[in-house]
Amino acid sequence: MNRNRLWLYTVLFAGVLIASTASIMIRYAQGAGMPSLSIAAGRLGLAALILTPIALSRASGEIRRLHRRDVLFGMGAGAFLAVHFASWISSLEYTSVASSAALVSTNPLWVGIASLFFFRERLHWTTLLGIALTLIGTIAISVSDSANPTQSNPLLGNTLALIGAATASAYLLIGRDLRRRLSVLAYIWLVYTSAAVVLVVWAIATGQQFFGFPPYVYLFILGLAIGPQLLGHTAFNYALSSLSATYVAVAILGEPIGSTLLAFILFGETLAPLQFGGIVLLLSGIAIASIAEQRAPESTAQQATG
Repeated sequence: MNRNRLWLYTVLFAGVLIASTASIMIRYAQGAGMPSLSIAAGRLGLAALILTPIALSRASGEIRRLHRRDVLFGMGAGAFLAVHFASWISSLEYTSVASSAALVSTNPLWVGIASLFFFRERLHWTTLLGIALTLIGTIAISVSDSANPTQSNPLLGNTLALIGAATASAYLLIGRDLRRRLSVLAYIWLVYTSAAVVLVVWAIATGQQFFGFPPYVYLFILGLAIGPQLLGHTAFNYALSSLSATYVAVAILGEPIGSTLLAFILFGETLAPLQFGGIVLLLSGIAIASIAEQRAPESTAQQATG
């Protein structure tokens, strides 16, 4: 293995590890009483603020030349990304880290289903197999959480995580053509800024609290913005420049596994046998569907949304 390839694998592994910490930092902020919507607004707001001077210095010409249609599509993608983070972060109040992280990772399956119904794209039989395994795994997780509740309302939490996956899929589908026309920097600046505006306005309109929390809470929010949001996603995009999309998509499935291990170490969260089996089926289904999707000529690369 040459040094360049070893470096790519190291960057990808680091990205997965960084992304795995998102659920943990969110849990600590929630434990201090910060509302989930405020956490989401803080995460995207700080990420957009950090990204703005970089985008304006390196992609200012491209940003100034954005067509109105591209801006509208970017704002639409940002709105769905805002709902994704609001619902997924809220899910961590009600269900286990393992269930939330696994269920929100199902977005490639939602993309496949939406592509079938809205874009008339034919699905390979392996994609259908992946969807079936994921559905069985989702049902197993939900049944296990209901029978052995470890959190306040696992059914609500699991539903919110699935809403997070569905809205992440909408964000990916709306931005699919836009990503082909724009650089990564211009695209994520437009989408992150749009999502941040939606979340901040939403939080203020609903009277969510931003201030008055212990200092360490704001360090976690800053960590979410710099770590999973910027460094984690940047690592995935960097790895995609030289590694296959299939390899990266499957490697990203290490994120819910890492989150589950961290939750066990830090919070003592354990898995019931049925829940463990459901997560294995779910992640296997996503892996199978991702491999089939990346073999298609018009595939959409999976992006981590944690």
